[in-house]
Amino acid sequence: MNTISAGPHWQALQALAENQRLQPIHQLFSENPERFSQLSFRLGALLVDFSKQHYQQETIEQLIALAEESELPSWIDKLFAGVEVNHTENRPALHTALRLPEGRECFLDGQNISIDVQENLKRMEELVNHIHTGQWRGFSGEAINTVVNIGVGGSDLGPLMACNALAETPARDDSSQLAQQAAIDVHFVSSMDGSQLADLLKVLNPARTLFVIASKSFTTIDTMANAATAKEWLCKHANCSDTALVARHFIGVSSKPEKMLDWGIPKQNQLEFWEWTGGRYSMWSAIGLLIALKLGMSTFKDMLAGAHNMDEHFRLTPLKENIPVLLALTGIWNINFLNIGAHAILPYDGRLKNLPAYLEQLEMESNGKSVNRQGETVDYNTCPILWGEIGTNAQHAFYQLLHQGTEAVMCDFIVAAKRYGPDASQELRHQHQLNLANCFAQSRILALGDSVLEDAHTAPAHKRYQGNQPCTTIMLNELSPFTFGQLIAMYEHKVFVQSVIWGINPFDQWGVELGKQVATNLLGQLDGENLETLDASTAGLIKTINGDKVGVM
Repeated sequence: MNTISAGPHWQALQALAENQRLQPIHQLFSENPERFSQLSFRLGALLVDFSKQHYQQETIEQLIALAEESELPSWIDKLFAGVEVNHTENRPALHTALRLPEGRECFLDGQNISIDVQENLKRMEELVNHIHTGQWRGFSGEAINTVVNIGVGGSDLGPLMACNALAETPARDDSSQLAQQAAIDVHFVSSMDGSQLADLLKVLNPARTLFVIASKSFTTIDTMANAATAKEWLCKHANCSDTALVARHFIGVSSKPEKMLDWGIPKQNQLEFWEWTGGRYSMWSAIGLLIALKLGMSTFKDMLAGAHNMDEHFRLTPLKENIPVLLALTGIWNINFLNIGAHAILPYDGRLKNLPAYLEQLEMESNGKSVNRQGETVDYNTCPILWGEIGTNAQHAFYQLLHQGTEAVMCDFIVAAKRYGPDASQELRHQHQLNLANCFAQSRILALGDSVLEDAHTAPAHKRYQGNQPCTTIMLNELSPFTFGQLIAMYEHKVFVQSVIWGINPFDQWGVELGKQVATNLLGQLDGENLETLDASTAGLIKTINGDKVGVM
């Protein structure tokens, strides 16, 4: 029986929500000048401000009681201990083990999996050094200078995001490698229709291009189709055997070494990760190879260290001060008690342009579920719809809806306090100040409405701002590999906490499997045969692509 929404703390929160709706956010600030100090939390160089949320301290206390009722502390222990929290696939979810520092141990079925993790990390570093020092040569004997990552979903979004976010990070690796590292050009290909790859192949030099096939299963149809196209392209230019060609121009990253070998990728060109690493949590594994190739192993390891720092905070900090827990409970309050079903991710930093897309997958693929762990249909909302854009771009796109639309939306504002060093031009420093001003102004107006203006009450209706759009501000001292790692791990743990409260499994994704299965079956029917088994719409579309003028006027 589904009892979560019938529990005493859920009921108490519903009563609080009814009262809270009558008290606008700007009034909460008027009544409590200490609101920021009471509702903002810091972990090192990361600050999270919840003071513009539509709740009070009593609400947080009840939310924490709800988390305790859901046995959240026990679930956190299970996550880190390697218990099979992914019950539908009989797997643990041990992505936190990927960022343990060397010397720390993590056991699974009596085996210290940290040994495998560290060995794979060292193997990854060897490959990176081999490429950075110009020792990896293509079929013509020339050094590789371009690497193309072929993957989709978690095998694409995370590395792509990190490479863009941390592109300005000063290199710290051996100085003899820096010039070659800087000369490595990286690209990402994910589209099933082949358009991204086709555009790249027009300009790349086949003799100096290396492809990384990144796929947990090494069967993902769009990834393997792009890989086959890349191989065919190389074959047209190289005068060598397929075996030699693949050995010189392909690296595989997968949990299935036997499938990589079947495709032709030799053992020395393989990097592994494991079944206990979910695809959307795999950036911390060898799937992050492109991050290390573009930015250096030191940057990749600093990113791991930042994520581990957040892991330790999440694992050890009491719930009432635990940043990922509070972030998750804030979402629970907005979704389940204030009935807000939309969540905007608004980074005020162009380097984080891929963060909204990354979080869309992380959250909606994880918690977009309507069946609980007992196999029952839930009677409450789970994951909201996420979307977002760089803040200043979004201001000229969908902020009109945020400010004056009919939809309630919760917003995460993400910004770096510092951007440019003392050697930067005055114009650049001024631009960052302008960026900060916009970030703070927009979150202020969304939460407080036109109460921030002295003469707002005299404005006509079409110029009024209602406010009461709850906002969280996440501010990094500066965007570095370490703080970036903290940020992403924070959102990962937020997703897990919400899954515990909702009683769902965040580590499977059965909702995407049927589409793949039906698409595979349809491949054999696109020639127009055996259409009688299909619905009229799909059959009509297939007839149309085969030349029938169905429905043409």
